[in-house]
Amino acid sequence: MKQRLLTGPVQAARAFFATEAAGGIVLIAAAAAAMILANSPLATGYFGLIHHKLGPLSVGHWINDALMALFFLLVGLEVKRELLEGELSSWQERRLPGVAAICGVIFPALIYILFNRNNPAAHAGWAIPTATDIAFALAILAIVGSRAPASLKILLTAIAVIDDLIAVLIIALFYSGTIDLVPLFGAFAVLAIMLLLNSLRISSLLVRLLLGVAVWSGVHASGVHATVAGVLVALVIPIKSLSPKAADEPSLLHKLEHGLHPWVAWLIIPLFGFANAGVSLAGVALEGETGDVALGIGIALVLGKLLGIFGAIRIACAIGWARRPRGASWPQVFGLACLCGIGFTMSLFIGLLAFGEGSAFGDATKIGILAGSLVSAFAGFLVLRFSHPSAPSH
Repeated sequence: MKQRLLTGPVQAARAFFATEAAGGIVLIAAAAAAMILANSPLATGYFGLIHHKLGPLSVGHWINDALMALFFLLVGLEVKRELLEGELSSWQERRLPGVAAICGVIFPALIYILFNRNNPAAHAGWAIPTATDIAFALAILAIVGSRAPASLKILLTAIAVIDDLIAVLIIALFYSGTIDLVPLFGAFAVLAIMLLLNSLRISSLLVRLLLGVAVWSGVHASGVHATVAGVLVALVIPIKSLSPKAADEPSLLHKLEHGLHPWVAWLIIPLFGFANAGVSLAGVALEGETGDVALGIGIALVLGKLLGIFGAIRIACAIGWARRPRGASWPQVFGLACLCGIGFTMSLFIGLLAFGEGSAFGDATKIGILAGSLVSAFAGFLVLRFSHPSAPSH
């Protein structure tokens, strides 16, 4: 009898976690929990837990520097797969999402700088509103359901993949400290060993993961942000099967991507949201320079992403350089561009790199990201919910 009573909830849970919206909903729940705790009598315990030392690093640093390296490993694997055999495997397929993603980075950065032009100390945050949270955005698109054509999901995913690639380049180029070349060369030596394993057709995933830890250690010690190690490791994971006798066997890249995805979606990203979204609103005064930072980020996410992405797509289609997504109307493309203003995970991460923990702009950054992401999410949902599809343009 007890087993029967449990069957319903277990089946419901399995059905929920099988949906595309589930990852984004769990992330939203984790961020909401962080905000509630940070503004409750339990705030001291919440912040104490995040800053509690575990060996050489605090809990927050283990999440942001170590676990997020696995997130970036997954991002790297997805980017590599999409570029080599997915939706971005040809230049023709890359053109529309490519120009949209680039403009979706430039416009928010310019708007943020405009709001903070008289505040040089805040200029380091220019990249905060340039990123799109794919899990959050796809969750909203999944909630809209069949009212949004599949072509919109494909375009959103492609834009987000290129957006992630740009974000990784920005982190590597602009948010790394003084570089110590000795451990960095050591990390590249380990990467060379991993390439040698590919040449020798040694297909051990465990060995590669252990070598990946060594790469992370070298990159972390070098001053380059440690999460870049995840992308570097992804680049040397083979996308083709190493066994000539089992060509149909899934490659190491597909195996690792499939194995990492649930851990990243259900543990790492929610933990990151829980550790970094909590901001105490007590005594926060968003005025002067801090107000400009929060307002600049929020408006850059909402309007910058919308103007950059929708404008780029509209112009590219008008001049015949690309076609509107099949079966999607212009209002639906407008709604998709709104969803791209959901910055959350990557924006919070870049905010930490730009201003550090406990800085004067830290809380303002989080408030701007949360406000801009929520406005973009609601705007995108409402536009997509009440828009109607159309025949593909020619």
